[in-house]
Amino acid sequence: MFNKNIKLVITAAIVAYAIYQFVEGYIGNGIFLILLSLIFVFLYFRNEIILLAFLRMRKQDMDGTEKWLEKIKNPEAALTTKQQGYYHYLFGIIYSQKNLTQAEKYFRKALKLGLNMDYDLAMAKLSLAGIAMQKRRKREATTLLQEAKKLDKNNMLAEQIKMMQQQMKKI
Repeated sequence: MFNKNIKLVITAAIVAYAIYQFVEGYIGNGIFLILLSLIFVFLYFRNEIILLAFLRMRKQDMDGTEKWLEKIKNPEAALTTKQQGYYHYLFGIIYSQKNLTQAEKYFRKALKLGLNMDYDLAMAKLSLAGIAMQKRRKREATTLLQEAKKLDKNNMLAEQIKMMQQQMKKI
């Protein structure tokens, strides 16, 4: 909703007013304002629209996810680098069902910008491996599968990786 820089300005203003409240002797108000400013700090690092898009994604509502993501007009200005990575990651998941070339572009951009969780990196590489396999690029798909296997430390994607390796043998 707010630009990332506006969130920082709002946080600074709230903290300044909290300090004023402490000086005036209103300790309770100051503590409340400090806690309120932490919300804006949290939303600086975790964009609220991306959080809502992830909630839609959990419900398998791809159209709703896309509608939330389209509310971010200028992702380069509104989001931090990692948030931009997740923005493109979500678009990659959405377009993996519609247009593989577009999905590949989004996944590559997400990997370039970076993702916080190893699971998300593994999922993006696994999706890219599937796209490469469908486009008959076996060598690239093999390397992406190996990278995804290394990143999948909790073996959450083990079945999908094994299934893709079985399909690779048929090519």
